[in-house]
Amino acid sequence: MRTKPQEAPVSLFSAAAGPGAKKTRIYFEDRPLDVPEGISVASALLISGVRAFRSTPVSGAPRAPYCMMGVCFECLVEIDGRPGRQSCLTPVRDGMVIKRQEGASELKHPGRED
Repeated sequence: MRTKPQEAPVSLFSAAAGPGAKKTRIYFEDRPLDVPEGISVASALLISGVRAFRSTPVSGAPRAPYCMMGVCFECLVEIDGRPGRQSCLTPVRDGMVIKRQEGASELKHPGRED
């Protein structure tokens, strides 16, 4: 049975930026988050206590960033309505809307019309 991922009560990650760092507002699952400018979406979500970024297409198990350098694809999220975005390689932008990616994303193949 699938269970909804819980948010971490306290993050094991902390912002590298100092207390005077400029902040930007993003939205994760309709929740506003004020995070340091210039960091990746994955970093922003981790310092905000998010533990599950997506679920696997087969079992529905929760997944989270692993490598933080674009190799493993465990950090995939939906950003501004576009699924399959690597959150570890995407810098935060003011007003960005991020959602968990549930299961497989629809892939468009070049040259294929359907």
